[in-house]
Amino acid sequence: MNTYDFDKTIYVRDSSVDFWLYCLRRHPGLLLPTLPGSLRAALRYRRGRIGTKELKEQLFSFLPGLDAQAEAERFWQTHREGIGAWYRAKRRPDDLILSASPEFLLRPIARELGVRLIATPMDPATGRILGLNCHDEEKVRRFTAEFPGAHSEDFHSDSLSDAPMARISDRAFLVRRGRLSPWPTDR
Repeated sequence: MNTYDFDKTIYVRDSSVDFWLYCLRRHPGLLLPTLPGSLRAALRYRRGRIGTKELKEQLFSFLPGLDAQAEAERFWQTHREGIGAWYRAKRRPDDLILSASPEFLLRPIARELGVRLIATPMDPATGRILGLNCHDEEKVRRFTAEFPGAHSEDFHSDSLSDAPMARISDRAFLVRRGRLSPWPTDR
């Protein structure tokens, strides 16, 4: 099977940021009250005072006010053009997306693409992450737990932080603006 990061790899931007902006336009009354806390969390994250999990939970703290799963379905109706043409040409039915983005957000597009998904488990009713952020070594842990004995043929990511998945794959590629290049040899 081939494995893929999602944001800035298969999808040209960051889907969580795009979803947040989409919800801000559609539901400003829900997001504007959370904006000061989100800005504070972003500054604290940038200074290394909180982790990614805390930042994401603050950014998604608006979710209790809407049907997040239905909103995610509507989001992908207008954002599916962000799926890279290179991926659409290469896609196989046994592909697996491994992403730090919330699972509820990526489930609709993974279903549309006809591929499997491992992502950050987030309660769409509360915006709370249930477990660990699916990033770095956590991607490998979740991959091997959900697919015992399987291996990744080709792995694709925009980020060197995904080196743990690159190491366990037969081949790995960096994806930058839809262009693939071999993973650095010191992986």
